[in-house]
Amino acid sequence: MSGQASRRDILGGLLVAFALAPTAALAQTGGGEGSGGPPTVAPDLPGTLAKFPDLDAWIRIGADGRVTVFTGKVELGTGVKTAMAQLAADELDVAIGRVDLITADTALTPNEGVTAGSQTLEQSGTAIANAAACVRLLLAETAAARWGVAATTLFTRDGVVLDGQGRRASYAELAASTSLAVRARADVPRKPVAARRLIGRPVPRVDLPAKLTGLPSYVQDMRLPDMVHARVLRGPSSGTRLTPDLAALRRQPGVARVVEVGRFAAIVGPREWPLEQALRVANQGAWTRDAGVPALPPMPAGLLEMRRESSVIDTRRDASAAPGVRRLSARYDRPYLMHGAIGPSCAVALMAEGQLTVWTHSQGVEPLRTAIAELVAMPADRVRCVHREGAGCYGHNGADDVAGDAALIACAMPGVPVRLQWSREQEHGWEPLGPAMLAQIDATLDASGRIVDWRHQVWSNTHSTRPVAAGDLLAGVEVVPPFAPTPPKPIPQPNGGGDRNAIPLYRFANQSIVSHFLPDMPVRVSALRGLGAHLNIFALESAMDELAAAAGRDPVAFRLAHLDDPRAADVIRRAAARFGWSRYRPRPNRGRGIAFARYKNHGAYCAVALDVERIPDEGRLVVHRAVVAVDSGEAVNPDGIRNQVEGGVLQSLSWTAYESAGHDGARRTDYDWSGYPILRFADVPHSVVVEVIDRPGTPFLGTGECAQGPTAAALANALAAATGVRIRSMPLAGGLAAHS
Repeated sequence: MSGQASRRDILGGLLVAFALAPTAALAQTGGGEGSGGPPTVAPDLPGTLAKFPDLDAWIRIGADGRVTVFTGKVELGTGVKTAMAQLAADELDVAIGRVDLITADTALTPNEGVTAGSQTLEQSGTAIANAAACVRLLLAETAAARWGVAATTLFTRDGVVLDGQGRRASYAELAASTSLAVRARADVPRKPVAARRLIGRPVPRVDLPAKLTGLPSYVQDMRLPDMVHARVLRGPSSGTRLTPDLAALRRQPGVARVVEVGRFAAIVGPREWPLEQALRVANQGAWTRDAGVPALPPMPAGLLEMRRESSVIDTRRDASAAPGVRRLSARYDRPYLMHGAIGPSCAVALMAEGQLTVWTHSQGVEPLRTAIAELVAMPADRVRCVHREGAGCYGHNGADDVAGDAALIACAMPGVPVRLQWSREQEHGWEPLGPAMLAQIDATLDASGRIVDWRHQVWSNTHSTRPVAAGDLLAGVEVVPPFAPTPPKPIPQPNGGGDRNAIPLYRFANQSIVSHFLPDMPVRVSALRGLGAHLNIFALESAMDELAAAAGRDPVAFRLAHLDDPRAADVIRRAAARFGWSRYRPRPNRGRGIAFARYKNHGAYCAVALDVERIPDEGRLVVHRAVVAVDSGEAVNPDGIRNQVEGGVLQSLSWTAYESAGHDGARRTDYDWSGYPILRFADVPHSVVVEVIDRPGTPFLGTGECAQGPTAAALANALAAATGVRIRSMPLAGGLAAHS
């Protein structure tokens, strides 16, 4: 090596970074759907580093030079493991292949609450990036002290500190005499944008090779020595009770044991299929409706009849505004929705030597541990919850409940690993649903065609019953005596629950936003991807199109006229330009639609434009093109962002056009895919294009849920343009069929 550092070495190393002024700490919020943010012990540090400021909580360097990074967030198929490995590798200046990531293990990782609300990079990614920058400086300072030079004269390359004069020390060598059990420093800047080698580039996903080649990837794939299988006995759906003949079940082939804890019952055996057959026999027995659950009134009008707790979450008044001359009064609604996980919920549990370990695909291992510890009457420090990916879910499905089920059985069978997977019928019958919702919008245009008054009301149950105590698990209310469920509460703004994204980002002279929280739940509900943003943006952006038509304005120009956020305007313009909005020519039964939102009004900006055809003779919707522009702040992995937005578009099309969870007033009615339709391959858009607007050096903005609302409204707007029929109730395909 030459005596002088090359430009490439300097840009990749410490000379530039340490001479720069510190970057401002990023203000981060939220630990999940309902969290206002983690309690801070070091408010000068960014992300969750404020709660866990010691560097060894996040990063450790082994004797072999490999870097282990710890995060309390989980991989849900969003690609965050790749993005966080990119952040750590770039800031540490090591190859990404030398970074190992440990996610959400209550014995090893920081308690970052629930992975939800599209906040993983905002919170954990920011913490890891800044912790890595601190570790890199700390190792350089160790080398500087050893060599008697200033740290600012050193640089790094591929896990080695160099002085440019021939001296070098590996991270492994330096880490052996450097304690990382020290507090992170707020004055350490991250690498300059020009020096980054991985951040901002489409690095291949680290989790995909195993999934694409069929290797064990999910908790459903786990197999431990001497493991037994189990099936839990319950009625057909939430709100029901099964009264099986347990003596007869014990005689069923393949049933080795029946575990009973109060009203909780499960069958156990060495093989899974005989248990599934026995479960079908049990389900032919008598069941009763839980007397404590009220009947479900007809939806969506029944929401208006429920007990409500109303609050004004935003208001604005301008007495100088022009008088209104045209009015819109419209009601929009969505039904109950399933999570529709392709793999039914599963968990593996083992009680051994006084320690209970549960492998789970829960999105919140820490609160789940608290709930399970209470359920099995053990100290929380004797319960360990380890995240393993599950085969498909965003939100609160049956993952936590099945973990509680498995824990109860494992405690009755010490030393024996227990794998419990719900049946498909149980998944559809018992998982918490995404709440049915209704929104009322009343708006007024002045003579110039500008909105001068906007009133938005939304009716919704809670959007989070995630477990924080034993009574929040299904098994917790089946043991005797039962545990009481945590009373449902609304999620406060700025994140919001049922009122998420009810406050428009547009600027209106007068507005009033009212949230009607419905505390009584005739159907078990909880978090579904996007929470209330799906319905609220559907309503808001549908109304914007209806108002644009009333004003005689182009929908794109109408939106831009009501925006003063340049980044919001940019995503709309980019989506419209990429779509070819100005050149589009509608045809019979074919039209275009556009919609926009900034998720939670502080996450990613997203605009979606759709080209949609209605084929009357076939009763089908065809999405010819979907064009999306998204601004997620600094894009760590642009390809990962595209993955998320593409998936969000498809999921939202499925929800909005086809999905509705059936209920006969006493129980659910859809127990398989024939009864609960989802988007099929034949109905997938012919083309999906996602333009990522990268803004290097700006804060990360949550992306995973940004496309759901805009896609829903863009579909409604395109269908209205294609057919001349405005459908305000989801699923839209059913609404169009009723008008044909």
